[in-house]
Amino acid sequence: MRINNHNLYVERHGLEENPTVILLHHGLGSVASWRAQLPELLKAGFQVIAYDRWGYGRSDGRTALSMPHFSEDIADLVTILDYFKVGQTAIVGHSDGGTIALLLTAAETQRITSLVTIAAHIYIESQMGQSIETIRETFQHDIRFQEGLRRIHGDKVDAVFNGWYNGWTQPDIIDWDISYCLPQIGCPTLVVQGALDEHASNQHAADIAQRVPAGELWIVPGVGHMVPQEASDVFTPRLIDFLGGFASV
Repeated sequence: MRINNHNLYVERHGLEENPTVILLHHGLGSVASWRAQLPELLKAGFQVIAYDRWGYGRSDGRTALSMPHFSEDIADLVTILDYFKVGQTAIVGHSDGGTIALLLTAAETQRITSLVTIAAHIYIESQMGQSIETIRETFQHDIRFQEGLRRIHGDKVDAVFNGWYNGWTQPDIIDWDISYCLPQIGCPTLVVQGALDEHASNQHAADIAQRVPAGELWIVPGVGHMVPQEASDVFTPRLIDFLGGFASV
């Protein structure tokens, strides 16, 4: 679909009358990142909208990302909700997608029925810079890693990686902090993070859960940053159980 002067690849599954869930992928991901969750959400009776954010996957390319405030991504998400006439919805966001979900929910408090974030960022920790440099080294030297991203993003792979890397390493990002907006989030919120997350401490997730009025913290043992992919057997059932408790049409 064409919105805000660019084309986005959007998938919509399930019946319109069912409660809606929006899926927001992580910083190097796409719709395919949710392949373990999407069919289970449909079986559970949800309508699911998932899309490749601008610059990613099958959506149009992009010269730079609007990081770390994600203003253009938030505008796209609001437009998608309006286009499909979604009055209320749940949102599930992973990593960068989790940060977008937090920011959107703080701004659209009456529209979001429940929120799940996985490994979302609200400020910068020293280990995040170190882990991003490690991923950069992997991207430069690991052919399998490069080809995995190329299968998702095609000839946009370099732009995707560089946009993500440059966004999280810009000089003034060390002062970025969106903690101030979290008390505005009124809906039930499940804050998920792997105990072994490479990008953030467990305290980072605890800070999110503590600042959101109806926040619930879940640290998943033995798992790193990629909880939905690496621990789908435990993550997906709890996701569905949580969303089902607050589903609204």
